[in-house]
Amino acid sequence: MDGELINNKQENSNILATESIGSLLRKFAIPSIIAMLVGALYNIVDQIFIGQKIGEAGNAATNIAFPLSTSNVALALLFGIGAAAAFNLAMGQGKQEEAIHYIGNALTLLFVSGLVLTAITHIFLEPLLIFFGAPNDEVLQHALTYTRITTIGFPFLIFTTGASHLIRADGNPKYAMFSTLAGAVLNTILDPIFIFGFNMDMAGAAWATIIGQFVSFLLVLRYFKFFNSGNLVKEHFVIKWIYAKRIISLGTTPAFNQIAMMVVQITMNNSLSYYGSLSKYGSSIPLAVSGIVIKVATIFFAVIIGISQGMQPIVGYNYGAKNYTRVRKVFNLAIKYGFLIALIGFLLFQIIPGPIISIFGKGTSQHYTDFAIRYFRIYMFFTFINFMQPISSNFFTSIGKPKKGIFLSLTRQIIFLLPLIVIFPKIFDGIDGIMYAGPVADFAAATVATIMVLHEFRLMKKQEEELENKIQQAIS
Repeated sequence: MDGELINNKQENSNILATESIGSLLRKFAIPSIIAMLVGALYNIVDQIFIGQKIGEAGNAATNIAFPLSTSNVALALLFGIGAAAAFNLAMGQGKQEEAIHYIGNALTLLFVSGLVLTAITHIFLEPLLIFFGAPNDEVLQHALTYTRITTIGFPFLIFTTGASHLIRADGNPKYAMFSTLAGAVLNTILDPIFIFGFNMDMAGAAWATIIGQFVSFLLVLRYFKFFNSGNLVKEHFVIKWIYAKRIISLGTTPAFNQIAMMVVQITMNNSLSYYGSLSKYGSSIPLAVSGIVIKVATIFFAVIIGISQGMQPIVGYNYGAKNYTRVRKVFNLAIKYGFLIALIGFLLFQIIPGPIISIFGKGTSQHYTDFAIRYFRIYMFFTFINFMQPISSNFFTSIGKPKKGIFLSLTRQIIFLLPLIVIFPKIFDGIDGIMYAGPVADFAAATVATIMVLHEFRLMKKQEEELENKIQQAIS
């Protein structure tokens, strides 16, 4: 099956420029969405089984460890999306050899960064987890058990996640989906066997995760022997600053978005632990609930980000080819899809938060259920406009304007949410302030994104008119 997927060569430059926008976006977005959902499943499946077996302390522990997962994704997007954007722009400009260098350099950067992160995490693990907000010894010990093992898989996770973007950029989104799906399915099968069957608890979830990640890594690695857009040779894997600089420049936007999420997660964990300890809920309940809400939200955002990633090669190629009309059409269609998904997410979070929470196990008191339902409904209230910021941010990266993308990636997390998490608890009733910070930040970020995209469309229209005038002058 994978051989057939690998050898599914297509004239990508032709279809990106000529095939219908709707067909192209579905072709690239659906596999991207599935791949993103699969990535989200690694964390959410672990938490479901951990919650069922260990309860609140286990859920709180996975939340404490979650910033490390976010750091993996940040590195994967920095080099993966950065290289994919550089590759598509270069191919659109007819620079094939330069485009291949971006791929080779990115693969080296992905794996080496995974090794470095593994070493740093192993050396400073306990201080890191305390810094991330571990409130007591029970939660800390669970978190240590889980992360000591999962850090072994960091190089595989970063390489697989980042290289999947390169495979999609090469015109083979189905293989990217297949490779990540295989590991996630294996992880889902092994989780209950290790956690319940072998009674390994947190360690069982961690080992199941690593095994799944390694299988996906092998499948992704195999693809590059059959790279559609050109042959990868040794010189392509030697890191050169001219290519690495371009990759990092274009990948900074999505990476910053993840780093911003990590900073917010750490601040959130410490705030929840502090203000929770002053409330009737205690510190563990808010941490456990927040972890569940974050994991459920990653499913929603996986779909939104999958849409934006499916849009990326189409936008990048056509912008490089100065086909601005198709660029606008792709973005507008992505926004329509994003709104539909966001509306569904909003309805689910508002109508059935209780059943969603129950999937992750029962709390030790009614306070747990009451807090979880309130947290879901308040913190996720503006889910129905949450599509605008991530799609717009990736749009600017795709057209080679990473500074604007970086700014947008920082709006929700750093510019709005982070200070609100600190300020609102002092204005509202402690822990309630943290909940209200979420929707306010969502609304503000969506507003800024809308204004910036409309401005960019006006600039694009002006460039289009100038290009048409030059063509008319050349003809006459």
